[in-house]
Amino acid sequence: MSDFPKDIFTEPANIDVDTLANLGPLHGMAGIWEGIKGLDVNPKADGPLQQTYVERIELQPIDPQANGPQLFYGLRYWTHIVKPGEVETYHDQVGYWLWEPATGTIVHTLAIPRAQVALAGGKAAADATSFEVSATRGATDYGICSTAFLEHAFRTDSFRMKVTINPDGTWSYSEDTILVVRGQDKPFHHTDRNTLTRLAEPTPNPLARR
Repeated sequence: MSDFPKDIFTEPANIDVDTLANLGPLHGMAGIWEGIKGLDVNPKADGPLQQTYVERIELQPIDPQANGPQLFYGLRYWTHIVKPGEVETYHDQVGYWLWEPATGTIVHTLAIPRAQVALAGGKAAADATSFEVSATRGATDYGICSTAFLEHAFRTDSFRMKVTINPDGTWSYSEDTILVVRGQDKPFHHTDRNTLTRLAEPTPNPLARR
């Protein structure tokens, strides 16, 4: 049984509208960033392929969000990735990073235009400089949902992402997505990693600007 309150309707009182001041471990990710030394390892018919990539990610604060008594502060993000020297999109991703101060919960949502979505979660202290989130296929809380083709050919069984806020003001991530590729005997570890350097400061959320 989860320790949820009996009153599931009443929202918190006296909510601080300044999202940037309440992001906990997500604070160091707010803003616009670029990473030029990304490395992706993905499955191909003749074996794993290593691909370098250039990434731009915007993480902007949203107004506080409530599910009854549950309160989230968060960042809306858009990630756009290309191969070095090219303009064609290599990867595009949108979603939210959310922080629940009352429970120390971090939530990461992601959606990609290959028709796949995931909801990953983890725990961290408010002042943590490193944290992990994960999702598992078949879970009804932190899970993964894919199209019929992806389930058939490149089934995603789990997703794990580690984020580290670095002392020099950059932040880094490493991802491990475990795929079951049709025709291959062993699960494949599709990995990505990059370090992001800030290009611009975040824009305060609408309520804080008002």
